[in-house]
Formats: sequence, C-alpha cells, structure tokens
Amino acid sequence: MSTQGEGEKTEKKGVTQLFAMRTTGGQEGNVALMIEMLVESSKTSGGRKIDVRAIVVPPGIKGYIILEVPSLHMVYQAVKDIKHVKGKAAGAVSFKDLEVMLKPVPIIEELKEKMIVEIIAGPFRGLRGTIQSIDRSRMEVTVAIVESQFPMNITVPAEYLKPLKQQ
Repeated sequence: MSTQGEGEKTEKKGVTQLFAMRTTGGQEGNVALMIEMLVESSKTSGGRKIDVRAIVVPPGIKGYIILEVPSLHMVYQAVKDIKHVKGKAAGAVSFKDLEVMLKPVPIIEELKEKMIVEIIAGPFRGLRGTIQSIDRSRMEVTVAIVESQFPMNITVPAEYLKPLKQQ
C-alpha cells in the first residue's frame, strides 16, 4: 500500500499548469530571461527551489508571458521582485489555447484585395503596392506598384509581402 501512495505522489508531481503573467509591453523577453536566471540560481543555491518547467513568450501577444509550473504559488515565487512584471497571474491558460497562439498563420490568409503591402524580398524589395488579386491555390498575389511612374502590375509569392494597412 505504501508503494501505491508513492506512485500517486509522483503522478501529482508531473502535473503542470500554464499561467499567463502580465508584463510591460516590449519587455517580455527581458522578463523571461530574468525568471530563467532566478530559477537557475535557485537550483544551485541551497535555498528553496523554484520549479518552473517552461517559459513561453507568445510572438503575437504583447505584454504577456506564460509560465508552466506545478502550482500558482510557484508563479509568485518566480516573479517576486522582477522589475517589469505588472501584477499578479492573469489566469490559467489551457494547452489548446497555447497551441493556437503558437501556431503560425499563413501570410496569404491575412491578405485581402485593396490592401497596401510592402515587398520584403525579391527584385522589387522595398517597393509598396496595392493588392489587385490573390491566387490562393498558387500562393501568388498580383500587386500594383504605387511608387512607379506608369501603371505596373507584378505577381509575387505571398511570402514576399508584408501587410501595411487596409485601404
């Protein structure tokens, strides 16, 4: 019976939760590095160990980091006295929500006709234009160059474009 109790303890030890922490916008990377240094120093020092399994800085979300920890009190220990942390844990995040945040969205899904874009690769790099048509099957976009002296339409791969604004 004692071995069963030990097995239950190891199962609970492996369970983790994800918590979102609010930070100063643009300082997510710095906060993540400071938490990492604090966790590493707690492992080597004789003091209390801080158990943070993962630190995620979601690319599309400004002002938040996500910590994977066994319990909420570990979050507070990890962010104690760190400069750019803005308040308490915003709440638990499910693994499915995290997966949606980290899954990259194809650029062609963001593009719409009449949108102003900048060409970021290829021979026309640096030029701006307006999208005339989108061929989703071939992943190509026809762009009317705004900066040319005469009307010029070019077809470029969707990966070569960066959306600037909707017109």
